[in-house]
Amino acid sequence: MSRIGNSPISIPEGVTVEVNENIVTVKGKLGELSQEFSNVEIKVEDGTLNITRPSDSKTHKAKHGLYRALINNMVAGVSQGWTKELELVGVGYRASNQGQKLDLALGFSHNIVMDIAPEVKIETVSEKGKNPRVKLTSHDKQLVGAVAAKIRSFRKPEPYKGKGIKFVGEQIRRKAGKSA
Repeated sequence: MSRIGNSPISIPEGVTVEVNENIVTVKGKLGELSQEFSNVEIKVEDGTLNITRPSDSKTHKAKHGLYRALINNMVAGVSQGWTKELELVGVGYRASNQGQKLDLALGFSHNIVMDIAPEVKIETVSEKGKNPRVKLTSHDKQLVGAVAAKIRSFRKPEPYKGKGIKFVGEQIRRKAGKSA
């Protein structure tokens, strides 16, 4: 039994949900998202959205919880938005942005310049005495996560000194160095 799939999604004010054939579209103040679905039935009734499955087969159970979670993320995204914050840990590591271009100095022989999707708002913060931070904001949770993972992949945190790009609040498993 899918406990996640059975719980209803409450639709906040200013958000509209439309279901056409096998596509659900969610519109809100921050944007519009759509998702294809199959093997489930979606009903919108007086401010709540319910998802039901036709049978108890393994694929129907799996899709039941999956689509409920995806649609819940869409509703939360168009009403509040999603943010991910990355921190650059290391001497000389810098981040700056000009519009939708992110410029990262990560200790390589050249800077990495990355074009960010227009749906994602990017903000770089560098205060004296603190590590530089990159803040990503969007209404699409999957897109924010993918962009953050791509930025992190340029210089993953290493276990000995902890240098690299990490998510804010992420705990890095540290190892002891050479013992003399």
